[in-house]
Amino acid sequence: MIRVKTTMKCALFLKRLVYSFLILSLLSVAAFARQSATHFRDVTVVDGTGSPRYVADVTILGGRIVRIGKPGTMKPRQGDRVIEGSGLVLAPGFIDIHNHSESGLLREGTAANQVSQGITTLIVGPDGGSPDVIGDYLNGLQGKVAVNVGAFIGHGTLRTLVMKEDLRRPATAEEIAQMSVLLEKAMKDGAFGLSSGLEYDAGFSATTEELIQLARVAAKHGGIYMTHMRDEEEGVLDAIREAIRIGREAKIAVQVSHIKMGNKSVWGKSAEAIALINEARESGLDITADAYPYIAWASTITVLVPSRRHEDPAEVQKGIDALGGADKVLITSCRAFPVYEGKTLEQAAALEKKTPVDTYIEIVKNGGAGVVGFGMNESDVRAFYQTPWVMVSSDGGIGGRHPRGTGTFPRVLGLFVRENEWLGLEEAIRKMSMFPAQRLGLRDRGRIKKGMRADLVLFDPETVVDRATFTEPQLFAEGIKGIFVNGVEVWDGTKITGQLPGEIVKRR
Repeated sequence: MIRVKTTMKCALFLKRLVYSFLILSLLSVAAFARQSATHFRDVTVVDGTGSPRYVADVTILGGRIVRIGKPGTMKPRQGDRVIEGSGLVLAPGFIDIHNHSESGLLREGTAANQVSQGITTLIVGPDGGSPDVIGDYLNGLQGKVAVNVGAFIGHGTLRTLVMKEDLRRPATAEEIAQMSVLLEKAMKDGAFGLSSGLEYDAGFSATTEELIQLARVAAKHGGIYMTHMRDEEEGVLDAIREAIRIGREAKIAVQVSHIKMGNKSVWGKSAEAIALINEARESGLDITADAYPYIAWASTITVLVPSRRHEDPAEVQKGIDALGGADKVLITSCRAFPVYEGKTLEQAAALEKKTPVDTYIEIVKNGGAGVVGFGMNESDVRAFYQTPWVMVSSDGGIGGRHPRGTGTFPRVLGLFVRENEWLGLEEAIRKMSMFPAQRLGLRDRGRIKKGMRADLVLFDPETVVDRATFTEPQLFAEGIKGIFVNGVEVWDGTKITGQLPGEIVKRR
């Protein structure tokens, strides 16, 4: 008898549970139905796959793309918004796989110079430098940002956490083990992988074996090894070989950051770099790259002297000559000598009536400087952009002093696509959206398709172009008519809307 009563009680409980679930479901459907939709009428869709463009009506609702239909077939309801898209292109939101907005997002969640150029998802923590604790950092951004945000864990950050300031040597086995524990936690917190910055002091002394061991930890969690290689100038081909070796021995996918021929001594060697990577890809290694659309890089002044012999006049002169001269080094930040900011190394030296070599040595002795190096050429940039496995990235961020931080994506659309005709619009959009989404494993972003997240860019293909320059790096682009993140408009064509619909994206 007791058993019968218990069974009846369980059945009654389950019945009530089912009814409750049905009622909640009906209420959710009703609430969804009451939401206002946004319709793009007669818009040219470039869907991110590389497929030919087409004209359609597109509807978004509840943060998703809910309908793609033939022109003239939309049926807006009262309260819906209709955007006339004739002559405009609707593309998936741009995904910046290499972004330096770690601190910028904390002080400016609206991310104006990011959304104004079409970025809807950005990935921080490249070049070996990241927040110390990925989980804490990402959690702190919840509900406070206009863009979607994900992160890599930095190799240089791990080294600094474990080795403190004693970085100019290889790590011991015990230190690598300690770094592995921190890396493991970061991967469990959703990091997309391990990034390295081997031209910088924190990573410069690391051995290839150290990197392989750490990359194996990231690989265990399905992560990527993203690398600012050991050398982007005279030793660039050997640096590519090292990245390939790490990928093979750690059994991990490799992303070469901002691939370039960084100074005059290696101009024209893009063909050899592409051939090296093609060979690795044909042998089965999953290796891709990204590039920004400028012939000038931005970094610390010390990268001019790869040997790290910064007080050796001959080595300093060699580094300056390899770039093409002291007039090719623009000083963008210099705490010890703020009067140098905005001047070339040549101009700074003339100001002090010293040689560029002596001025360089003095700057490094007093804390260094941020510089822009005009060391690349158009033919190499073009070669990389015309390579299918190279995607677009900015290597910029909020408040950056290089125009790439505000102008990267419109520059590709306006200069490389429309004016130079280096690549077609469909391929350019693929390199900005679906390709990086696939690289990161973001299955619901990077493509215009029913059911996908409504991260969208509306722009005029005839006028879109960057306006940011090296003297005014924060000038917003032209031709970007609207940006939507998770279905919410964050840029109305002239200004930010103040909305903060960004979500945290993690490795799956």
